[in-house]
Amino acid sequence: MSASQSSMSGAAGEPGMRTVVWFRRDLRVEDNPALAAAARTAGEVVPAYVWAPEEDGPYYPGRVSRWWLSQSLKHLDASLRRLGAGRLVTRRSNDAVVALLDLVRSTGATHLFFNHLYDPLSLVRDHRVKEQLTAEGITVQSFNADLLYEPWEVLDDDGCPFTMFAPFWNRCLCMPDPAAPLLPPKRINSGDLSRCPWDELIFEDESERGSNALLARAWSPGWQNADKALTAFLNGPLMDYSVNRKKADSASTSLLSPYLHFGELSVRKVFHQVRMKQLMWSNDGNHAGEESCTLFLRSIGLREYSRYLTFNHPCSHEKPLLSHLRFFPWVVNEVYFKVWRQGRTGYPLVDAGMRELWATGWVHDRIRVVVSSFFVKVLQLPWRWGMKYFWDTLLDADLESDALGWQYISGSLPDGRELDRIDNPQFEGYKFDPHGEYVRRWLPELARLPTEWIHHPWDAPESVLQAAGVELGSNYPRPIVELDAANSRLQDALSEMWELEAASRAAMENGMEEGLGDSTDEPLIDFPQELRMEVDRQPAQPAIHTPAVAGRRREDQMVPSMTSSFIRAETELTADFGNTSEDSRPEVPSNIHLQARAEREETVDGGTGNTVRMNGNHQQQNLQNNMHRVLGIAPSVSEASSSWTGREGGVVPVWSPPAASGHSDPYAADEADISSRSYLDRHPQSHTMMNWSQLSQSL
Repeated sequence: MSASQSSMSGAAGEPGMRTVVWFRRDLRVEDNPALAAAARTAGEVVPAYVWAPEEDGPYYPGRVSRWWLSQSLKHLDASLRRLGAGRLVTRRSNDAVVALLDLVRSTGATHLFFNHLYDPLSLVRDHRVKEQLTAEGITVQSFNADLLYEPWEVLDDDGCPFTMFAPFWNRCLCMPDPAAPLLPPKRINSGDLSRCPWDELIFEDESERGSNALLARAWSPGWQNADKALTAFLNGPLMDYSVNRKKADSASTSLLSPYLHFGELSVRKVFHQVRMKQLMWSNDGNHAGEESCTLFLRSIGLREYSRYLTFNHPCSHEKPLLSHLRFFPWVVNEVYFKVWRQGRTGYPLVDAGMRELWATGWVHDRIRVVVSSFFVKVLQLPWRWGMKYFWDTLLDADLESDALGWQYISGSLPDGRELDRIDNPQFEGYKFDPHGEYVRRWLPELARLPTEWIHHPWDAPESVLQAAGVELGSNYPRPIVELDAANSRLQDALSEMWELEAASRAAMENGMEEGLGDSTDEPLIDFPQELRMEVDRQPAQPAIHTPAVAGRRREDQMVPSMTSSFIRAETELTADFGNTSEDSRPEVPSNIHLQARAEREETVDGGTGNTVRMNGNHQQQNLQNNMHRVLGIAPSVSEASSSWTGREGGVVPVWSPPAASGHSDPYAADEADISSRSYLDRHPQSHTMMNWSQLSQSL
């Protein structure tokens, strides 16, 4: 019997008690172990949600993520009312533990139930909750509602955590199937909450309402809508998932990741229903459907692994897990970062993906890989900058999955992608967007280019460019960095990394330092200042200050439109970027070590040892000069998404009929698709953020 099951059985049969159910990223009434356990007590239930985003430090939720949360809470509140639980009690606080203590005291509750989370901030917070409420005489119990298996249940033959995904997932598939999902409670008893104080939660300000209104045209948050989306996927695109999952020009993935992140959809329900489909198609001899189920379940496994990795290596969202990458010389260039964000790199597939991300809060998984690989390997920017930007802009922003993806792309995992291999955006374009429709949708200035040149317009004859209305360097930029030059810089950087690693190892052997460890002592590269603007923003409400710089953050993000892109403003790019910146809970085993372990180091191609790296300052100046030479686009003064609001299917992803098998992707990608979140997209280390050793003190 699992820990959550034993807790549920122990909680049942205590009539007359009052239980607070603390909702977090489990915003559903179906298969919610904490809610089910409270309902079974036959006592009174107080459902509660505490909004304390300041505790997340730099990872304050972005605009689209806050919009989804607000809609999901409204849906949950309506569902609880129908079950008789009364309203969802909401609290706004800077400290969730203090708010829970106050709520328990004001309601006279004797029990607190909640479901597990696995990111380091939540682990520290949950420990404080159990410690402080238990000291007050409150019974606190927690349950598993987010994973198929708890992280401490999946171990290798030596009883140690796995360090690579494939053996981890194979072990999961060999374990007994997870418990069947729980049905919603038939009835929830609610006491008199008329005198229970509650706060109105404000998740958006006036400047965000217009953009947020567009999201409702394609997305329907809420656990019941999540169930409908799952049914639609199982009865439709899942059949051809193995063939269509890599196509970026149509909605070929499940689009379930936001529902999974906010806990509106039970991962156990997804697993069991996909398994049933797989068994049915296997019996029918439908091998394509069976393979589709295998690949989709693998994407669910990657989501599981992201939580597993974060639990066993709590610093994975800020530090590379392979120690030698602490020596990689990242290019701290905020101008490059700005150009990448705005979709003005000169590489059409990268630019289309970044403009879709800003306009809709969504981007196809394969495009996430492309833009993040370009970020890390071509621009060589610190991977945590990219991870933080994804957090600010994605609907399905998920710290654990993002950390896994960016660590994978940057080669920071034992089984990650090789850091010395640059993916050519031109070739990737013809893999994932063979007809150029995706690029045409998001880069209207290239819409008239023939498919032959759509992914590399710099090679097109001048007559073709003129006929298509494309003027490179004017209404569409030339490539910010040539790939040959980027590859040479990357090899130089790798050579410098290995030289520094060898010097450090020699110093260690001579007794001059303690050792390489796992890079947790390496200072972080600061987030760019304008990213801190997004962190500091607060929803408009009394006693909460909204910084005046928020407008600058919004204007800076603007991308070119069809009408304004012909205006040349080369000097604007550097106007404001001239300076680069510098458990003790019963359900969790007490012998789990929450320290990042030194993983085995993998050897990068030794053929780079003879290259010599350019002086850092001189190199960065050359890079900026090159960037100024090839760019000449002025940002639009209108909304970033206004250029596409009239384009059907161009604002947000919509389901489209599967393409004919004759147009299926002729290229096989190396990685399996992960539709359950932004998993594969990212890079190696940088930035300022609280590390694990600071968490308990700061909280």
